Amino acid sequence: MYVKEELSKMSLKVENLEHNMVKLTIEASAEEFEKAMQSAYLKNKGRINMPGFRKGKAPRQLIEKMYGAGIFYEDAANEVIPAAYDREVAECDLELVSRPKIEITQIEEGKPFIFTAEVAVKPEVTLGEYKGLEVPKSDTAVSDEEIQAEVDKEREKNSRMIDVDDRAVADGDSIKLDFDGSVDGVPFEGGKAENYDLTIGSGSFIPGFEEQLVGAELGKELDVNVTFPEDYHAKELAGKAAVFKCKVNEIKVKELPEADDDFAQDVSEFDTLAEYQEDIRKKLTEKKETEAKNAKETAALEKAVENAQMDIPEAMIDNQVRQMADDFARRIQSQGISLEQYLQFTGMTADKLLEQMRPEAEKRIKNTLVLEAIAKAEGIEAGDDKVEEEIKKMAEMYKMEAENVKNMLGEQGVEQIRHDLAIQEAVNLLRDSAAEV
Repeated sequence: MYVKEELSKMSLKVENLEHNMVKLTIEASAEEFEKAMQSAYLKNKGRINMPGFRKGKAPRQLIEKMYGAGIFYEDAANEVIPAAYDREVAECDLELVSRPKIEITQIEEGKPFIFTAEVAVKPEVTLGEYKGLEVPKSDTAVSDEEIQAEVDKEREKNSRMIDVDDRAVADGDSIKLDFDGSVDGVPFEGGKAENYDLTIGSGSFIPGFEEQLVGAELGKELDVNVTFPEDYHAKELAGKAAVFKCKVNEIKVKELPEADDDFAQDVSEFDTLAEYQEDIRKKLTEKKETEAKNAKETAALEKAVENAQMDIPEAMIDNQVRQMADDFARRIQSQGISLEQYLQFTGMTADKLLEQMRPEAEKRIKNTLVLEAIAKAEGIEAGDDKVEEEIKKMAEMYKMEAENVKNMLGEQGVEQIRHDLAIQEAVNLLRDSAAEV
């Protein structure tokens, strides 16, 4: 049992619970509680009516006599608890990783104020094998087909639609279509349109409809016979046979530019198609190499986590889930959508959203704990020169003076950079020592 005394005013007892949870018993002196009670009285006296006194002028003793001493307990406790908790935690050796669950065990005038806080402590990690791990090898070769696919994407972007008036409708054409549908000779809602834009083969209409338009001639009417699927969303049409009287008013086809030197000059900085293709190969190779590097890091870290042992408290996962939910809410808020609106649009509940985030939260915790343990085991630390270099990069990115960035970050922000740099070095060690098979 860990016990701490400070000038007879504060004391802390720590009880170890299961799964890296601790129960802190914190005692504030009667004097500190009395000070908080007086503060609560001064804050609330203006809202309390007492016969014979103007509002805000009634003595505290009379208020407590009339309403009971407990009238100020809640506000006094809310003042004492955060200050006492922060002070005690800051001076003990525990690394706490969750919000505390508070329970008041003694609250009475003239006596010490005592409360307990159940909170998670950072778990110890027992590392297994983490160097020389076998991970799958990624293929970074770029094929001619992949280069052609990129060229074709660019051709698609630079395509144009041209009118066709010398042939019937073919698969892939874009047409403007009049149609008027009926079931047993009776028109139905939504079954009629004029100059409807339709791409043949897109599957926009029910099965069999677009196929029957292949061969249709401009301006000539034809009947298209279809049967609505049994699971069609409009129940009154499900499984019914229908006839659509159709007329094609316009046929357009997509014309792609030829892949030649002129095309290369139009879409790039290069004079020839060969140079343009070589640049595509270079960029695709760089992309694949980056993806391969990331895949190797991910696979090595996953194996290192599998080989490690740790007991993560549920409260720590809860804390991570809350942080992720807050980050998510801020991201969608920046897009003009509130979390409430998002939940309404998606039919999601807040509890379900948190539950979906839980596996990722646990994974993030495990990854971080293992990487921190590796950094410690390998003596990896980010020196002041590396931290300064990182701050300088940030300053250049935000077009600020490095010293201003440092002041804005504060001591905690600078230490976070130091931590992140050490973690990245641990990732690099995992990746570089891993064997691709």
